[in-house]
Amino acid sequence: MTQVGIAPEWGDPNRSTRLSRRELRASRSARGSLGRIKRTAAAPAHASEAAPAVAAPAMTTADSRPPRKRGGVVKNVAVLTLAAGIVATIALPAYAMSSSADQSAVGIAQVAGKAQNVVVAANASGQTVTHDAFTATAPPPPVQVARVAARKAMTAYQGPTAADFLANPPYPSYDPSKLVQVALQYQGVPYVFGGATPAGFDCSGFTMFVFAQFGISLPHSASRQGANGAKIAPADAMPGDLVIMDGGNHVGIYLGNGNMIDAPMPGRVVNVRPIYTPNHYFVRYGI
Repeated sequence: MTQVGIAPEWGDPNRSTRLSRRELRASRSARGSLGRIKRTAAAPAHASEAAPAVAAPAMTTADSRPPRKRGGVVKNVAVLTLAAGIVATIALPAYAMSSSADQSAVGIAQVAGKAQNVVVAANASGQTVTHDAFTATAPPPPVQVARVAARKAMTAYQGPTAADFLANPPYPSYDPSKLVQVALQYQGVPYVFGGATPAGFDCSGFTMFVFAQFGISLPHSASRQGANGAKIAPADAMPGDLVIMDGGNHVGIYLGNGNMIDAPMPGRVVNVRPIYTPNHYFVRYGI
């Protein structure tokens, strides 16, 4: 008869032949504990009787880390070598430049310290240097050439002037149609500023010279010629009247049908052309 509270032995014929997993683990743990108790009991009573224990070498901090692979060491060496090469490449030009600058500075200091002195004898004569003398004159512009030629022609002109005609006019009575014929005789005379003879005319000098031949005195000014004459309506304008343009800055002799004859501008000649601007008005003399 089995007692209550006491586990059955392994040889108990009443225990089931199949054990559960939990019971199997418990039995293995119990056998392990029993083995340790037996070994402890068999050990010598004093520590001096025990076999000398071999002390394990103490591991340093470095030994406690896992050993590195050889490939990692090789990679580190390669990276350090490459970095050193880059630094050397960058530093070399700067070093060379600095060295060249230092050498240049040293060279300049040496030259300055060894300045040469040239001794010239007291009776030495200097060498005379000569050069060929020449002059060059730029050619004047064509307009200036034309003006110079016109001035020479005006100076060389020996014919009658406007004052001469006023003193003895060839046409004592005013005839507008005859005045137009006289004005047309001077086509091709060059424009000369201030000119009032057939050697060269400006605009008011031309009209002054023509009207003087009919005994009519005109001032040598386009604005004054316009102010002194009798203003005529455009519908009543006739050939022989004066055309005042550009606010009194230019004058010509009206020929009818919108045309006039005048001395236009520098570089041009007396010719017939249309009235070029609507800013004009007519004045009449001889009435």
